[in-house]
Amino acid sequence: MSESVSELSDIKARLHEAFSYLRIEEISDRKTELEDLAAQPHFWDDTENARKLSQELAELSEDIGIFESLKVKIEDAETLIDLAEEESDESIFTEASLLLKNIEIEFNDLELRSLFTGEHDERDAVCHLQSGEGGTEAQDWAEMLLRMYQRWAERRGLSFEITAVSEGTEAGISSAEFIVTGRRAYGMLQSEHGVHRLVRISPFNKQSNRHTSFASMHVVPFFDELPDQIEIDETELRIDTYRSSGAGGQHVNVTDSAVRVTHLPTGVVVSCQNERSQHQNKEKCLQMLASRLHDLQQKQRNEEIASIRGENKNVGFGSQIRSYVMQPYQMVKDLRSNFEVGSVENVLDGEIDSFIESYLRWVRSEAQDT
Repeated sequence: MSESVSELSDIKARLHEAFSYLRIEEISDRKTELEDLAAQPHFWDDTENARKLSQELAELSEDIGIFESLKVKIEDAETLIDLAEEESDESIFTEASLLLKNIEIEFNDLELRSLFTGEHDERDAVCHLQSGEGGTEAQDWAEMLLRMYQRWAERRGLSFEITAVSEGTEAGISSAEFIVTGRRAYGMLQSEHGVHRLVRISPFNKQSNRHTSFASMHVVPFFDELPDQIEIDETELRIDTYRSSGAGGQHVNVTDSAVRVTHLPTGVVVSCQNERSQHQNKEKCLQMLASRLHDLQQKQRNEEIASIRGENKNVGFGSQIRSYVMQPYQMVKDLRSNFEVGSVENVLDGEIDSFIESYLRWVRSEAQDT
């Protein structure tokens, strides 16, 4: 009985903390403001702006709804405990204890939201996968990672759009660019920025030797519009058009209108071959380029670039953020947070949420220590 009372006290304290980190008072005012705007007769005259505001309203409503739902469940648990004490009924205490355990599970999920504190965490993510040292092995590894992120996005209910793929020489892919769309896509995928190492028995080697492969993941926030501090002068761009071809058809639509844009002052290159027209591919390239240039600008301003992405590293030995070992034992280990699991197969099938959470908690602990 006393244990349930203590649990209730702790959970009520966590609800008070959630009121702060979810900014319930602030977002409730904003929700009311957006509801008033949405009720205006000309709200949908500007379709794009209306879509963005409607999305914001839905997200605020989700946060408030989760908070209010937990508040009601805690009140129900408190009522059950009071009733159990009055009736001296252990079965009611058991029911209250079970409800408190379910509430605690919901709080664990909710408190992850407090880890998303970056300026761009709510944005979509522009991702670039690049095979590294290891030849065909590395290109196969890059394709395995591409599938891993696609499966993860499906599990999370996020949209996954491959915009360009460069096929490998014998197998796999040399590189791929893709955009993950959905709430906190960048906030979650920033944990994946860096070099990933795979150790396995080579499927491409007749001697079945153990082989180490590398691939890098580059992640930046996606901007629907150019940030104020980013200007793109089209005279500084080289725009090439080409036809996507080869085995890439399994990844993207094969068109005659693929576009590659090179920003000459910085050497940043982006490609898109997934839209139906050359114009659409160019527009998508410019959006991706803006994201890359914004990231580059942040790096130049602050070498630590902690708010935007992790460190740039060579794609090879000694530079990895995570190791995936399939032989001689099974293990995936993040070398920053030291979090590890034994099922490589599950991770490669998209189960990376535990790594994302451990990374976010590691970032917060590092910030508190500095």
